[in-house]
Amino acid sequence: MDSEAGLRPLSYVPGTGRPVPEADPGLVARWHAERGELVDLLTRVREEVGGVAGFRLGAGLTVLVTDPHAVQHVLARQPDRYVKRSHRARLLVGDGVLSASGEAWKRQRRLLQSQFTGTGMRRYDQRITEAARTTAARWSTYARTGETFDLGQEMHRFALDTIWRSLTGHPVDEETARELAAVEAVGAALPTLPADATDAREAVAADLARIDAVARRAIEAAREGAAGPDGPGLLHVLLDAAASRPEYTDQLLRDELVTLLAAGQETTATTLTWLHLLLDRHPAAREEALAAGAEGSAQRRQAVQALVHETLRLYPPAWILPRHAAEDDTLVGHTVEAGTDVLVCPYLTHRDPGLWPDPERFDPRRFTTPDGRPSQPGAYYPFGVGPRACLGLQFALRESTVLLEHLLPVHTVTLHQPPTKTAYGITVRPEGPVPATL
Repeated sequence: MDSEAGLRPLSYVPGTGRPVPEADPGLVARWHAERGELVDLLTRVREEVGGVAGFRLGAGLTVLVTDPHAVQHVLARQPDRYVKRSHRARLLVGDGVLSASGEAWKRQRRLLQSQFTGTGMRRYDQRITEAARTTAARWSTYARTGETFDLGQEMHRFALDTIWRSLTGHPVDEETARELAAVEAVGAALPTLPADATDAREAVAADLARIDAVARRAIEAAREGAAGPDGPGLLHVLLDAAASRPEYTDQLLRDELVTLLAAGQETTATTLTWLHLLLDRHPAAREEALAAGAEGSAQRRQAVQALVHETLRLYPPAWILPRHAAEDDTLVGHTVEAGTDVLVCPYLTHRDPGLWPDPERFDPRRFTTPDGRPSQPGAYYPFGVGPRACLGLQFALRESTVLLEHLLPVHTVTLHQPPTKTAYGITVRPEGPVPATL
């Protein structure tokens, strides 16, 4: 009724909000002089101002959001007011569901949603298990030979095999895996590419061509009916949609395929790499998880999942979620004007000592004991929250848990010169190789 009368929704009342409190300009100037990481600036702004904090990198105001109530407001309650603009990964994923907007995004999201919940997820259980068994067999060889391997590459290999089986019904072969290393390469390069779109595309043209060639072959094989040993995969769902929906052109099929590859591989691989780094520093956590119950028991699975959740708390895959205020709003009592850039930051919410006691400590028991974690919505959101939350949340949790159930009881990982720096790009990841033996 309000929209018919031309009125704003009732949550916005003109003139009722206070200005967003702003950080001292000197803080930003010192950060510029130090050439620090964005995460350093955001940490200082949050510490100085609080959970809704303004700062100015130029003339315009940017609002940092880490307060749980404000997080819920921006991401879950008012997603049409706080919108995504051009996604940083568009160069790689095109118009896939990650970067799409408006009605196109709603249609694409609806099609894929059913594949990642309930019955849809169960059809991928066997594929996840087979990918985990393949990795476990490879690790048994490493343990027997004493070979040094790169832990990060191993986790990417597992995650790629899992998502490729789910997309095509086939395990990933060595040649395809080599070519699809270009997905990770482009993703890592995105934060440093030129601002000009043409120049940026030219800088990664060779890698994009490799990705396009793999996608084209996979689409052609699926169109010819080449279902794998576990039956048709997600790519066949997209092809079925293309038969009746003209918007699913070959280009959009490519974009959705690459979106699922990029998102499905990078987030899981990065989380599992961080988890092993954390277990290297806190070996008792592995023993506690294994002692929680017998192999295959609900108790052990819950304990292993807690390892994953605590890793996601400290290192959420999407560490920052940019939004743009499409219209004026009142955000937990503060006026946000149309045109304001808003940065929602799970990384800082998850490290807020007001929400998480001793937040820098790795403690999986936060997720297994009553009252171990904050109860309010918006305090823990490693995959986002609201209508644009990551589709693959349950998929990522399941594949991570299944792999760990195969590896943790059998292997103790010894890390050699683990990375000491963190890269804050589209994802938050360890910087550099992670050499290991078993």
